[in-house]
Amino acid sequence: MHAHRLITSTVLMLGLFTVSGTGQPRLLAQAHTHSDQGTSEQKGGGTNALVAVVRQATERFKDAAAAENEGYFLQFGCVSGSDYGAMGLHYVNFPLVIDGELDPAKPEIVIYEPIGNGKVKLVGADYIVLADAWNATHSGPPELMGQLLHLFESPNRFGLPAFYTLHVWAWKDNPTGTFVNWHTNISCDAFSGK
Repeated sequence: MHAHRLITSTVLMLGLFTVSGTGQPRLLAQAHTHSDQGTSEQKGGGTNALVAVVRQATERFKDAAAAENEGYFLQFGCVSGSDYGAMGLHYVNFPLVIDGELDPAKPEIVIYEPIGNGKVKLVGADYIVLADAWNATHSGPPELMGQLLHLFESPNRFGLPAFYTLHVWAWKDNPTGTFVNWHTNISCDAFSGK
């Protein structure tokens, strides 16, 4: 089973690079920066429509095994920053990543925080679309229910082509904003590497 998952992930990653091409994105979205604090509308722990949709769409993933059963698998280890908190554990559904579409009810990534003893806690979702795929069929940068996605240019720490992303911290309030990339109250300290 583990070998099958590894082969599937490898094939999907190769497909991701094949589909994406090597061109530069022609549109600018909200550029990714470590100090991205979000807009005044994005700050605060209030529940808006997108957060409500994310909670409804991911409720069943509070158990990471449910996410794995639906094709989400841990990639990139535990993503942390030097001074800005962390992003946590990204369980990626590669078919959703490479489809070139965004659907608030189908996040491409579900995000967990390691809490020790091999256990994880659901903290949010991440919406991602490859920049080349998006730009080929849209005249403007992507938005999801009014939230502008961030642009990660290439090269990046993930080894991916340029992509747009939006983290939604639906299950753990982030003091710097619900839709910023880095969560100041998430830590990778409890990640055992498994």
